[in-house]
Amino acid sequence: MKIALINENSQAAKNELVFETLKKVVEPMGHTVVNYGMYGADDPASLTYVQNGILAATLLNSGAADYVITGCGTGEGAMLACNSFPGVLCGHIVDPADAFMFAQINDGNCIALPFAKGFGWGGEVTLQYIFEKLFSEKPGQGYPKERVVPEQRNKKILDEVKKVTHTDMVTILKNLDQDLVKGAFAGAHFKEYFFADCKCDKIAEAVHAIVG
Repeated sequence: MKIALINENSQAAKNELVFETLKKVVEPMGHTVVNYGMYGADDPASLTYVQNGILAATLLNSGAADYVITGCGTGEGAMLACNSFPGVLCGHIVDPADAFMFAQINDGNCIALPFAKGFGWGGEVTLQYIFEKLFSEKPGQGYPKERVVPEQRNKKILDEVKKVTHTDMVTILKNLDQDLVKGAFAGAHFKEYFFADCKCDKIAEAVHAIVG
């Protein structure tokens, strides 16, 4: 599985810490982590949490990433932005129990973490435990186990609802403010990573038209 990491401007200084912690947990599981930045507080390609949502949705809908780890100060803004888009099911994750139950009950493909609220001494330890619980077991198996059938049914229903309530990603990219979208794709390594991993020609064409 290819896991993308995205940080916005208020918490960009924590990018390396989050990246290294994530790699430490998931690479032994056979997963790959791709860091889309921001790469630090002084990164000139500044992202807002709204742009996190645009970037996350583009990666997930194009197949360039299978899972996205993102967040902001509280995690709420990033979660709301990500869930504004089709093909993204983002959970707000505060602790390891959240991570485990989101993976097993909701079977999403994106999480938003609070990188400022409650993130103090031992913050990297909490991150490590969250990532372990998020990826340690096959997702969507239900919790508690006797709830597995209705939970899996509800997840399928939600997926179908989102197909009706959201338009397609190509149309969204074309209709959004183009400066906003360009900013979301302005990372130093975006073109290198995205076009190498993108599996959707239509989204690739739309992105190419925006970034050149």
